[in-house]
Amino acid sequence: MVTYYKIGDMICASAHGDLPYEKTEKPAAGTKLTWLFTGEPGSRRASFLVNHPAELFAEKEDVSWLNINKLNTSVHDGQIEELPAELTGQIAAGTLRAVNASHPKFKEILSYEPKEGKKRVHVLAIGDVGSMLLTGLHLLGGDVISSIGICDISDKVTARWEFEENQIAYPWDYDAMPEVDVVDQDHLFDCDVFVFVASKGIPPVGSGVKDVRMYQFENNSKIIGHYAKMAREKNFKGLFCAVSDPVDPLAKTAFLESNKNEAGEYDWMGLLPEQVQGFGLGVMNARAAYYAKRDPRFKQFLTEGRSFGPHGQDLVIADSIENYNDELSKELTNLTVTANLHMRAIGYKPFVAPAFSSGAISILMTLRKQWHCGSVFLGGVYMGVKNRYTEHGLETEALALPDALYERIVFAAENLAKIV
Repeated sequence: MVTYYKIGDMICASAHGDLPYEKTEKPAAGTKLTWLFTGEPGSRRASFLVNHPAELFAEKEDVSWLNINKLNTSVHDGQIEELPAELTGQIAAGTLRAVNASHPKFKEILSYEPKEGKKRVHVLAIGDVGSMLLTGLHLLGGDVISSIGICDISDKVTARWEFEENQIAYPWDYDAMPEVDVVDQDHLFDCDVFVFVASKGIPPVGSGVKDVRMYQFENNSKIIGHYAKMAREKNFKGLFCAVSDPVDPLAKTAFLESNKNEAGEYDWMGLLPEQVQGFGLGVMNARAAYYAKRDPRFKQFLTEGRSFGPHGQDLVIADSIENYNDELSKELTNLTVTANLHMRAIGYKPFVAPAFSSGAISILMTLRKQWHCGSVFLGGVYMGVKNRYTEHGLETEALALPDALYERIVFAAENLAKIV
């Protein structure tokens, strides 16, 4: 049974009939509705775009939401059958937003409207990856970025890149690319998009470190935690992009650290889970495509494939969704995961492709509200999936996943949950 509520100017619907808001009659046909659910703020997104009726009644959020087969066999079948046409119609049209009524910032979330127009982007740390990412945003982002602020511990570094970037221009069309300027720490969150590319350091080529990403986690988690707390203090409303390695645990660290009060207790008054996204899956997807172009055994990936999971050992590459081959998919996954080691064996740090494929290109696709590869909050972990931001909330792609593929995704999620 569905109960309707009037909250301000909004009409909401819920399976909960005991929420502390004014109840109202069933609205007229065509009324725009928002769905209200309840759940622990640290285990659920604060809001999202509903793309399957089973999501309305789910007691928990997890990777089963990526699997149409699991959603279709939900235990909530009876409730789904009773849904009014207004709700099923909005789900089909891709316009139904769900909001967590248990979140302490509920009313703020409910009334939130995304900012239209071009975005101000700030990039923290202009090292190897940061400088390439900056260049990509500058060259390609004129349609969605108004300007780019850069920040680094070295004034010489920011002076260099402000000077370099602003001398890249089309003749006679000097405003086609967003202007780059230097921003200080005090104004780091005066922006719409914050891009974290800071890192304490990458082991040198030949160091013998096998899992470079996890080697970086201990130090980088402290750094991102500091800036996440700063975002909380500044009441940052924009998108917090984690690009440094290991992307997925760092995204979760940023979310958790921003939600602690001065006593170190979780009060969930910081960044919303969907405000943080990890950008590491883009290059893994691109690396899989690289090998698929060069080996006809993998060619189906180019038209039928998908990538899931972390930017690391538990990555999941599927050669195809409809014609999934577990053996070929695992072989392609292994090639993709070890591609960075191949580059290091040549004698170079593998940072250019990640800076563009995971960084600049994926962030720009995000701002354009296009489907892209990124790690989003899903039941307590940041999981790499195909997703997009819409005016009705964050949407994750749901597919009919073969059992063998789904088991790999579940395994990856379980391992991510063990890290942080």
